[in-house]
Amino acid sequence: MSKADKIPPTPPSVVAQVAQLPDLPIDELRAVWRKLFHTDAPTHHRRFLERRIAYKLQEIAFRKENRNLLQNNQKRIQTLIRNGKLLKRSRDYCPVPGTVLIREYKGVEHRVTVTHDGQFEYQGCVYRSLSRIAREITGAQWSGPVFFGLRKPGRRRKEGGEQ
Repeated sequence: MSKADKIPPTPPSVVAQVAQLPDLPIDELRAVWRKLFHTDAPTHHRRFLERRIAYKLQEIAFRKENRNLLQNNQKRIQTLIRNGKLLKRSRDYCPVPGTVLIREYKGVEHRVTVTHDGQFEYQGCVYRSLSRIAREITGAQWSGPVFFGLRKPGRRRKEGGEQ
């Protein structure tokens, strides 16, 4: 399977809308701007309007709402307001859906994509944990977040209970 086969296709409606922007008369381009941004176009510069509209169309089409991320951000904001400083991220931190984690191991590049439901896709299979994927890759027990560089390795205790 080639790399292009693994990338999900863009919805044709978005591609078609973006592709037709250069062919629209400027008045229609401004009408699209008004519809998307609820304001008059800020400039008469055609390329600026096309690019911003294209971005907005893609943003609308691909926006995914991640409840856990929103809740975690709200907690962090409340903590900042209350204490004046942020606490460290929770150990349950998961990257934004669509994030691609890349790790080279023994000369082979491994790519893991975070799915919309907080799981992980690796080589066409969906896993609930990064640690399981790390074990698939290495054949040994690993912390998935450490293996993929999301967290620094913790210090191990020395013999005798000292740290």
